[in-house]
Amino acid sequence: MKLAAPLKGVPPVYYGAWLLVACFLLSLIYLSATNSDALSFSFLGSQMSYSVTAPASSTASSNQQFVVSWFIVLGICSAGTREKEGIERSSPCDLKFNYCEVDDRAVLDRSRETVESLNNNNASTSVDQLQRSPTTKAEMSDRSPLCDLSNYRSDTCEIKGDARVAGKDSPSVVAVLPGGSSVQSWKIKPYARKSDPTAMRNVRQIDVRAVVDHIAAVPRCDVTHTAPAVVFSTGGYLGNYFHDFTDVLVPLFQTAGPFAGEVQLVVADFKFWWVGKYLPYFNRISRYPIIDFDRDERVHCFRHVLVGLRSSRDLIIDPASSPARYTMLDFTKFMRETYSLDRDQAGGARGRRNPRLLVISRARTRKFMNVDEIARLARKVGFEVVVAEADFGGVANFSRLVNSCDAMLGVHGAGLTNAVFLPTNAVLIQVVPFGKLEWIAANYFRNPAREMRLRYLEYTIGAEESTLTELYSRDDPVFRDPESIHKLGWFTMGAIYLDKQNVRLDLRRFRPVLSRALKLLRN
Repeated sequence: MKLAAPLKGVPPVYYGAWLLVACFLLSLIYLSATNSDALSFSFLGSQMSYSVTAPASSTASSNQQFVVSWFIVLGICSAGTREKEGIERSSPCDLKFNYCEVDDRAVLDRSRETVESLNNNNASTSVDQLQRSPTTKAEMSDRSPLCDLSNYRSDTCEIKGDARVAGKDSPSVVAVLPGGSSVQSWKIKPYARKSDPTAMRNVRQIDVRAVVDHIAAVPRCDVTHTAPAVVFSTGGYLGNYFHDFTDVLVPLFQTAGPFAGEVQLVVADFKFWWVGKYLPYFNRISRYPIIDFDRDERVHCFRHVLVGLRSSRDLIIDPASSPARYTMLDFTKFMRETYSLDRDQAGGARGRRNPRLLVISRARTRKFMNVDEIARLARKVGFEVVVAEADFGGVANFSRLVNSCDAMLGVHGAGLTNAVFLPTNAVLIQVVPFGKLEWIAANYFRNPAREMRLRYLEYTIGAEESTLTELYSRDDPVFRDPESIHKLGWFTMGAIYLDKQNVRLDLRRFRPVLSRALKLLRN
């Protein structure tokens, strides 16, 4: 062959070198034809450098194209050279010819790593950085905002990866992100009643920050946890029995329940007495001692942190907003198990003939003025009757009393929150005070009762059944135009219709409600 003539006398061992140079020149010609303005090369000894002159998007593509092409050409040509030379080496490198055998798969692996580093805008990525954990790479490729401020009840943040919780003097939760992430921050009050400024005044604000590793100063870990964490506040209205459940106990179950006890609770505005009141609940929701966010000086590090509690509505869990698809039926089951309550279903063989009715009495506002007469009427209708005032301090004992009953009767108020301990299919009877309060009755107890799978009955009293007749004339707007009182605001409305009013039931008018409840239970 004519082409072979110039190579006459050249030792065969140099054929490979000529072939390698030829392959490389061909790759340069190909790249010049496809993107002549993308790269300019300068060769300094055995080192190769390149400068980018095209826009960022096209540059990345060109860089990737060059790197992949060059590594593949190098691998193919080297393999071809070795095949033509027919040389068998016991060592991967021949120092005489400055040549090392390279596994083609290793070449392609390195090319993929290099392309990944270019995609991450970090051409000088170290080997250690390339070997980050798979979760870090996944977070880099699919990262949503850490915090969700769209819910009208609560703001929540979720951090997966490197999360550091620092309380006391600098209350913060820091998410340490990999390079290339955006730095963000949020001010969060982790309490599930954010639209109520009065409640939120008693809630500590927490600074949630997303910072880039190796750029911003991050708090150093003092304690590293394997369990995830939930950060929330026991401030707000806690101490009010209704709000204990609506603002923390139900939302905390919705948020922490899916972890089945393997979750660390971090509590701001910590009230030792309040946690003690519901100790069986907290012992079941978490297997770990509570961290007092305000007093603990250590920095706690987690792989997964939730700040704030998921919350749907008062005493209602929307399964669509719950990762475990929880409902209020799941919550009531959880509470019965937590307090070791015997009855899951109302009715059935209980060693007595008549269904049992619990009448919730109240010592102050909205109390039954004729509770003894109501109890006698209920017995005549066919109930076994128990009259008791809700014991908000002795939750365990009162929960057993509630669970032993098939029906519960009470005027609108916190005592009806004990419906969470009733057996499924029990009857809840809510007496609604005078004053256009039906919407309050519906939101706070009617709708939740149905979510708990209770049978619900409602009785709205007339003006003649209200003790407001002893305080206001019948021509007063309190009776004539209740809506005008509502327009004066919650506190004015509440002071009249909730705080000043007691109830004297018209027994003749109320009797059909009791009869209906008995029929529901017997059917």
